[in-house]
Amino acid sequence: MTLRVCFADHPAALLSFGFEAGAPASVEIGCPRLAGPSAPEAWLSDLIDSQTSEHGCLIRRAAGLALVAVTRSEHGQDLEAATRDGYRHLLSVVRGSGQPHILRIWNYFASINDGAGDAERYRRFCVGRAGAVDARFNDPPPAATAIGTVGAPDAVQIIALCGAQAGIALENPRQTPAWQYPREYGPVPPGFSRGALIGQDARMRLLASGTASIVGHVSRHPDEPGEQTRESLANLAALLDEGSAKAGQSFTFAGCHALRVYLRRPEDLPPVREAIERCGIPADRVIYLRGDICRRELLVELEGVFEARPASPEPPDSALL
Repeated sequence: MTLRVCFADHPAALLSFGFEAGAPASVEIGCPRLAGPSAPEAWLSDLIDSQTSEHGCLIRRAAGLALVAVTRSEHGQDLEAATRDGYRHLLSVVRGSGQPHILRIWNYFASINDGAGDAERYRRFCVGRAGAVDARFNDPPPAATAIGTVGAPDAVQIIALCGAQAGIALENPRQTPAWQYPREYGPVPPGFSRGALIGQDARMRLLASGTASIVGHVSRHPDEPGEQTRESLANLAALLDEGSAKAGQSFTFAGCHALRVYLRRPEDLPPVREAIERCGIPADRVIYLRGDICRRELLVELEGVFEARPASPEPPDSALL
């Protein structure tokens, strides 16, 4: 399995995310680009060997990997029901296929923070997902992101990268696992891991889930976009360290293939961009998008793909010199 992610209009991409209206892409996301590359984010693997599209579901398969993109309308049903139906369909496609392991999921729907208390749309989404998934999904859950798109509520998009081989789920030592969040965050905790390792050796990749300014389970730095970005980068760095320890290889900011930065408020772009540009991730691999975060007080969320580098050899023991 080979996976490379870049910003390019690539017709052979297994998966391409378009953030511009009418952009050529396998999936169009309602998070407008604020800055960064204008080309789609292309996930490149081996040549696609099959493609089907029916009943609001796109399936593309290549050697070892598959894309399954499910869209479910909210017309005639609420978000919870649409999510439950979408996830049931996703599992019906994936389980028993040649790529039965869900490695990474993206969830997009509008007005993510509308509603009070347990009626908030994000919390209803979590309930719908929990009502559809199986025990295998939660053992442990895949890396994932949930972002609010612009516009009025219309549909939920569920986009899954699946593999013939299972990934290695990652948690962040600075953060409580999302699936262990206390009751104050909703009747059902979010079902995702902080990241995933996929592939082997020099082809290993770290897929970082949506990462925000949360330490433990508590949001930090309210109304401070620059500080939230720096805290999010600290969380991302801790996740890369965790992945490096598990993989026996080195994941660093310099090895980033692509980074998405979601901003709740477009006017926060200058301080957020300044923080990102200081961290060492190549600027041409960062795209800034308008998107709402799952907690109202959070202004910024990051997600990305990182390439492994061979770990540096241990220095000789000074006692032997």
